[in-house]
Amino acid sequence: MEDKEKKQAELDSRYIRMAQIWAENSYCKRRQVGAIIVKDKMIISDGYNGTPSGFENICEDDNGLTKPYVLHAEANAITKIARSGNNSDGATLYVTSSPCIECAKLIIQAGIKRVVYSEEYRLTDGIDLLRRAGIEVILNSGETEESNKK
Repeated sequence: MEDKEKKQAELDSRYIRMAQIWAENSYCKRRQVGAIIVKDKMIISDGYNGTPSGFENICEDDNGLTKPYVLHAEANAITKIARSGNNSDGATLYVTSSPCIECAKLIIQAGIKRVVYSEEYRLTDGIDLLRRAGIEVILNSGETEESNKK
């Protein structure tokens, strides 16, 4: 691996670990997902899965199923940008689980050019759509030679 590629892989691992920590903010019991959006080496947004602002922080119904209005981490991070003065053109999205098809559509429309994720989800239609749109998609667990030495 070239030096530049190695540095990018290490940076990707650090940012994905940050997304993993951010996922801990989620109140969801079934699955906690975190996302951060990085542009020009700056974190410009973050998100985790959960209910919309002003709703109770309970993601599952009485049967343990995710409520239909729960927002995914990627959607939360992208909509935060919409409310700020930033834009995500050319940015990288780091997310702890591979994006679903609905989030993939948002990612494409937001101008995000790279997606780095740490866990495969059982459905791959989101990843397939991102690749079809020419977005670089990378699986990175957050593990590096550096973190494995500890």
